[in-house]
Amino acid sequence: MKRSVIGTCICALLLSACATDAPVQRVEKMVKITLEQHLAEAERNAASGQKEKAIAGLRAAAEAYPAEKSPWLQMAQMEFERGSYGDAIGHALEALERDPADRQGNSIVAVSGLRLSTKALADLSLQNNLGGNLKTEAQELANLLRVSLGEEILVPQPARKAPVRKAAGGAAVRKAAPGQGGGSDPFSALK
Repeated sequence: MKRSVIGTCICALLLSACATDAPVQRVEKMVKITLEQHLAEAERNAASGQKEKAIAGLRAAAEAYPAEKSPWLQMAQMEFERGSYGDAIGHALEALERDPADRQGNSIVAVSGLRLSTKALADLSLQNNLGGNLKTEAQELANLLRVSLGEEILVPQPARKAPVRKAAGGAAVRKAAPGQGGGSDPFSALK
């Protein structure tokens, strides 16, 4: 009798142990979302205008797959498209930590940085505070950009037709268009 009670208890323990492990393992397998599923869901959310939800999903993907650059690149691209250049740079730098040769990440960093710099220089120029060392550094950076891009002029002026006005005798006279003459080039100090 003692043997049958002990045997019954052992069987019950073994069965209960097996019964609890299997559902837990099945649930863990069901919960594991692939990287592709994370990225696809983020794309759907972004396409439907839910940018914050898309970013949150990409953050979850980056946490679940820390060695992958793709969630970071997707976040960087989304922030770039929104005009959040600082955030775009941060996310692209995360991607570049995982793959320093990634062309998209390097492009986002470069263009976002240029856009931030251009805005800052324009703001300083409006305030007439672009002088001294800052002006010299901006000129050196402009020279470096020209050499890197192989361009003599960094920001070409769009060709604009000058307004036509009537002269005293009724003949049409074309005035010089803004930006087409003397010192009206806003980037002349950077050349």
